[in-house]
Amino acid sequence: MSPTVYYIIHVVSLLVLTGYTFYAFAAPADTRKKVMTVTGIASLLAVISGFGLISKVYANNFQGWMIVKMVCWLGLSALAGVGYRRRQKAKLFAAVALALAFVAVCMVYIKPF
Repeated sequence: MSPTVYYIIHVVSLLVLTGYTFYAFAAPADTRKKVMTVTGIASLLAVISGFGLISKVYANNFQGWMIVKMVCWLGLSALAGVGYRRRQKAKLFAAVALALAFVAVCMVYIKPF
């Protein structure tokens, strides 16, 4: 597959993951199964396309900014499930999700490591 296909899958899946994560903070409890399914699939697509990009564009040469992005991905993937369990901390989780997304985007463009 070409890197462009990986880029498109990666960006779209991360937009879906982020959007549904924020939706989980405010959604009624009966939507939990659907939201967890969508975020799980989006998370899986994001990691597969991310490793595809590492393989195609960077020839499997891991750099520090990629590890930071993986940590952000893990955190964002976990927040949807946590948001359903602890409704009283939804504002804190939303701020954490926003910070994780911001750091991940900064790593792509700045590449400090």
